[in-house]
Amino acid sequence: MTTYNEEPQAFQPTILSYVKDLPNLCSLAGLACTILSIYFSILGVYYAAMIGMIWAVAFDWADGLIARRMKGRTGDDRTFGGQLDVLIDIVSYGVAPAILLLSFGKFEPIYLAGAFIMLAASAIRLSYFSTFGLSGGSKYTGLALDNNSIILVFIFLFESIFSAGIFSVILYISGVGLAALNVSQIKTPKLSGNPVNVYILAIYTLAITGIYGWKLL
Repeated sequence: MTTYNEEPQAFQPTILSYVKDLPNLCSLAGLACTILSIYFSILGVYYAAMIGMIWAVAFDWADGLIARRMKGRTGDDRTFGGQLDVLIDIVSYGVAPAILLLSFGKFEPIYLAGAFIMLAASAIRLSYFSTFGLSGGSKYTGLALDNNSIILVFIFLFESIFSAGIFSVILYISGVGLAALNVSQIKTPKLSGNPVNVYILAIYTLAITGIYGWKLL
């Protein structure tokens, strides 16, 4: 007689069951903003792209605040949410800025190098964080990627002051410079972990939306 030593498998929830988790919905809303940012960058509607980019950061910070205040979330909920955040971050803070640089540079081959450096630094930065987490439990090693979008959106406010050629160089240097900071050994605080900073970002997001919205009109 053949016998089988089968161990009961642990219950696995369905994939889409995690979508109903409010922090994950917030993360996906940020991803939607990122897609809009990429779309408008490709079209050359850069002011709209800036609005999408900063709202992606706002939703990213908000999902962490919501997750910390929610009760009843399981370990699996937290693990899934963390993985979802990392995957969305590579799109929001790596792919989107790289495409912005390529588009503003009219997709000239020379901008491929800058775009690759920005995207590679983002992937390396996220992989390092996934492996080692916060330094000392409170600080990042290297500049956190969300700061890239916050800074680039601010820099773009001065786009109209310069010619397209000069500003493309400024954008190139800024993107590569931020990439270098992303993979550096500097220690930076976790700004999104402080509710006050989340509210400050909310004000900044609304201000940026108003400025770029006015520019679009």
